[in-house]
Amino acid sequence: MCGIVGLFDTRGQRDIDAALVRHMNDTQRHRGPDESGIHCEPGLAFGHRRLSVIDISLGQQPLANEDGSVLVCYNGEIYNFQQLRTELLEHGHRFRTRSDTEVIVHAWEQWGEACVEHFRGMFAFGLWDRNRRCLFIARDRLGVKPMFYTMRPDGMFAFGSELKSLLALPGLSRAMAPQAIEDYFAYGYIPEPRTIFQSVEKLPPGYRLTQQMFEPLAQPQRYWDVSFQQNTRLGEDEARQELVERLSDAVRMRLIAEVPLGAFLSGGVDSSAVVALMAGVSSTPVNTCSIAFADKAYDESPYAAEVARQYGTRHYVQTVDTDDYALIDTLAALYDEPYADSSAIPTYRVCQLARQRVTVVLSGDGGDESFAGYRRYRYAVAEERLRRLMPAVARRPLFGVLGKLYPKADWAPRIFRARSTFESLARDLVDGYFHGVSLMSDSMREQLFTPSFRASLQGYRAADVLRAHASTAKLDDPLSLIQYLDIKTYLPGDILTKVDRASMAHALEVRSPLLDHELVEWAATLPPHFKLRGGEGKHIFKRAMTGHLPHNILYRRKQGFAVPLAAWFRGPLRERVCQALTGNGLLSTGIFRSDYLHQLAAQHLSGRRDFSAPIWTLLMFDAFLRKELGNAYAK
Repeated sequence: MCGIVGLFDTRGQRDIDAALVRHMNDTQRHRGPDESGIHCEPGLAFGHRRLSVIDISLGQQPLANEDGSVLVCYNGEIYNFQQLRTELLEHGHRFRTRSDTEVIVHAWEQWGEACVEHFRGMFAFGLWDRNRRCLFIARDRLGVKPMFYTMRPDGMFAFGSELKSLLALPGLSRAMAPQAIEDYFAYGYIPEPRTIFQSVEKLPPGYRLTQQMFEPLAQPQRYWDVSFQQNTRLGEDEARQELVERLSDAVRMRLIAEVPLGAFLSGGVDSSAVVALMAGVSSTPVNTCSIAFADKAYDESPYAAEVARQYGTRHYVQTVDTDDYALIDTLAALYDEPYADSSAIPTYRVCQLARQRVTVVLSGDGGDESFAGYRRYRYAVAEERLRRLMPAVARRPLFGVLGKLYPKADWAPRIFRARSTFESLARDLVDGYFHGVSLMSDSMREQLFTPSFRASLQGYRAADVLRAHASTAKLDDPLSLIQYLDIKTYLPGDILTKVDRASMAHALEVRSPLLDHELVEWAATLPPHFKLRGGEGKHIFKRAMTGHLPHNILYRRKQGFAVPLAAWFRGPLRERVCQALTGNGLLSTGIFRSDYLHQLAAQHLSGRRDFSAPIWTLLMFDAFLRKELGNAYAK
């Protein structure tokens, strides 16, 4: 895996400062510590940090075609590169390396912008075609690899793998986008295409952008989307067999490497399935890595150990103190913009452990989105059934009033939180799902933000993100719709961002067989009752893996990478919570109301309410500001 940067002069062929490109490139050294490559010519510069995985001796970048007219810098893996190489050779192209990088160059020559439609893998790359005088950037279909870009006022287009590489540009505006702040305090991350800064955007998953010289900033163009058109002819037994075959193929493709390779093994269904199928196609024992928690309430390591014993893996376990909160400021520097998924802490640690043993790992990411594994899917579908029993004209006022009158019970499991359910039932499916996934509800954000900040939003609501995707999907089935929404938002914005930054911080490459786009496309065509049945998610996946994994692995309650935030904030982090929520830092931004910050702190610290998720979101925003503003913060 790698880090890339690029500068392209859209107004001509001005010289580009090589020292600046080198500085931008070096901000991402952690992504590729093995080698550094820089290419500069009038009007263009590429930088590349390399983590050597395939064709270690000859795969250096930036890499050009035979006459140097096409140049690429690339982050990712094209798993079908060997087949594409054969096809391109038949078309008359000549290769001088065995790397997947060179396939991109010749695929562009052969198919132009459509080259990305031939790639099966994870990727983000920039490509310069001197003859066509254009820069082409693209990102993989599901957003496994990141891509940030900006157009400077002077006509200089810049891109990079991480936001920090663009922040190295002199004079880049650091003005925060109000809509991004609204999004962050709803979702806990900032969905594509926004970043926290108005001046920088993310290229969305499944999009490409062609920037011509002497033209204004081009608009990204979508080249892929997932369709939930159901295949009603497929029987369940046939689907189970095909699922195993497709996942086995996706695993096999991801075992190509010239460096030590292993797998994450949490003991959950997805990672266990990946390890089981890896063991079936590996000639040597699989290396597996797990995190154990000192607090047994959060520890899944016995389940991981059971799978490791079953498949005879070389199993490595590291016990992490549950009070591993010292990473707060490290994470703020790692993610570059506010990011509030607290499972980033154990994810960082398991990547740290894995890198001590291997360079590449396979993960189980993506299974929940494709096969309906999240509990919230069950709740959302059940709520939609209730909505459809009553006309909206009667439902909205009735459940709206009940939601206001019913006492708050955010300490209880979702099934017992009638107030939250009533509030969801008063909305339509998209708004109700948004209400269910929000870290801070509409009413909480309204109380959190100052009137002047709310005015700057000009009526924008974070739910508009989901509404925009829903209007594109045009799906009637509730389960399919919320799966689609998660694939477009939560998967790239939260899950894949978390894994990319945590793994790249340790120069570790993570490959996700369950995110193979052909598998995702096939899973989307399965009837919803194959996925969610009788309140049980991943029905078809668990049935397919019955011969490979024990019952207690497949059907135990989903646990996840949780950390004890509520206890931290009333214990070792109490002083930091008080300092952040009642000090001058957050208030100095003009975004937050002092009385509400004090209320959140007082009610949580006294034990009257559990505001751990909103407080963590505020702490990470505070940590971002400390990193971004430095000594000027709160002075």
